[in-house]
Amino acid sequence: MPRRKRARGRVRRILRWLVILAVSGLLGLLAYGWLRQHPEDTPWAPLDLAQPIGMFTGRKLVPLGNDFPRCRALLDRAGIEYTALAEVREGARCGYADGVRFAADDPRITPFTPGRLGLACPVAAALALWQWEVVQPAAERHFRMRVTAIEHLGSYNCRRLYGRSSGDFSQHATADAVDISGFRLADGRRITLVGDWPKKGPEAAFLRDVRDGACRVFATVLSPDYNAAHRDHLHFDQADRGTMGWRSCR
Repeated sequence: MPRRKRARGRVRRILRWLVILAVSGLLGLLAYGWLRQHPEDTPWAPLDLAQPIGMFTGRKLVPLGNDFPRCRALLDRAGIEYTALAEVREGARCGYADGVRFAADDPRITPFTPGRLGLACPVAAALALWQWEVVQPAAERHFRMRVTAIEHLGSYNCRRLYGRSSGDFSQHATADAVDISGFRLADGRRITLVGDWPKKGPEAAFLRDVRDGACRVFATVLSPDYNAAHRDHLHFDQADRGTMGWRSCR
């Protein structure tokens, strides 16, 4: 009798493990199928600007700072019209060799004002995704219309953080940052960080939505919630802090 019980126990354990293996295999197949349909959410899939923003999109954009040809190829594949800028060198710590400027008449890119904005290529790629996937959908939700222009305070600026005389250099010193100050809507309205962030209503909600969405494609996003120095703009940059480096969204 004990021998029969032991045999039945072994059979039950084997059956239990077979069920576990079958369920695990089924879940694995389902996960594999889902990931094939959502490459933007996998760390190993190549970056494609035509894909929606996924969990790893931001981390895939940052390394483009070390591969200008690949970054340009991504812009080309996405149908973005741009001009590659001449290399700039200013002292030992300032300058860039991967600058681009969006074409003024590219229908896919919302115009920036002032015009002729030069940016490091990874910042430009992130801005394109941000416009398509964050800014325009947020404008449609809150205002039932599109953004027709994005106002900025510039990108390249050979300076240290906060304009100090010592300390680390800003990401602006390599054109790896841009400061966004406001938006113009199709009906002519202006929405600005300095004027509308402190208020309530759709303008303030829109600004927070575009800030939060930027955190998915930029390594650093700083807003008026961070400190008084950012009361009038959103700071976006692509600081390279390594493959699993920390990201900042404030």
